[in-house]
Amino acid sequence: MGAVAVKASVYALPATDEGQEDFQWLVRDIAAGGGEAMICEAHLIDGLTDADVQTLFETARQTDYDALIADLRAVAQDLSSRDSAQTARLRKRLTQIAAIDFFGGAGRDTAESLLAGLEAHLKGGAPVPSAERAADGDYRGRTWVTRQGGKVDRIACAWLIRTFIDPEAAFKFVPPKGYTPSPGELRFDMFEAEFTHEADKCSFEVLLDRMGLDDAGLRAIGEIIHDIDLKDARFGRDETAGLASMLEGICRRSDDDMARIARGGALLDDLLAYFKSTQAGDG
Repeated sequence: MGAVAVKASVYALPATDEGQEDFQWLVRDIAAGGGEAMICEAHLIDGLTDADVQTLFETARQTDYDALIADLRAVAQDLSSRDSAQTARLRKRLTQIAAIDFFGGAGRDTAESLLAGLEAHLKGGAPVPSAERAADGDYRGRTWVTRQGGKVDRIACAWLIRTFIDPEAAFKFVPPKGYTPSPGELRFDMFEAEFTHEADKCSFEVLLDRMGLDDAGLRAIGEIIHDIDLKDARFGRDETAGLASMLEGICRRSDDDMARIARGGALLDDLLAYFKSTQAGDG
């Protein structure tokens, strides 16, 4: 009786356009080598749901990003360090994490900003302020682009833009990777955006600084958004936990980005009114 040895491998990726493209290339390579391969889409029938699996991916990558961010901040404390090998290792770690970050984890922007600052220091210069790349400082009637699946920082930034910067703003929501902006578009809270995380500031804080918005109520909101988004408890405001829970509830109720911005914006309107009333001494 003869026997045939069969070697088979199964590769799994989330059902995204990028994942399908990766598999198409893999199938072609396998076929070119004389093998056989096929692509199929699987659905979970019992036990974990697709959303549960996505949450597991997101949690794992956020843990990776948090560890990297902690190391980056530790290195940044010693600005006399010019260890290019150490910085290169940190860049490699970020690249490896990003390669398996299939759902665009929020920690990537923070890690990228911190690492860019270290690399600029290593070269003996300072990072070019990203807002200087915006055309002529004219922010009215623009299309503002950000990643799909907006959460705390993106919701708050969109509210700030529409309320205080560009009342006629149009928003566009794009995949986290591979987007090339059209002329006149401005990106926020995403990789390589004109307005995004810088050093230890979230995108909302960067917008406040760049636009010269010094209102005390907005600064208080910025401190809350910072602590929710960066999870470093720097400011420790009493309102932080409550706003974090409400914004999380909004995100769980709807996947529609504009709906999230509308509902989150209403919360932020009320919060700003509260801070203004307390500043005015209202009872």
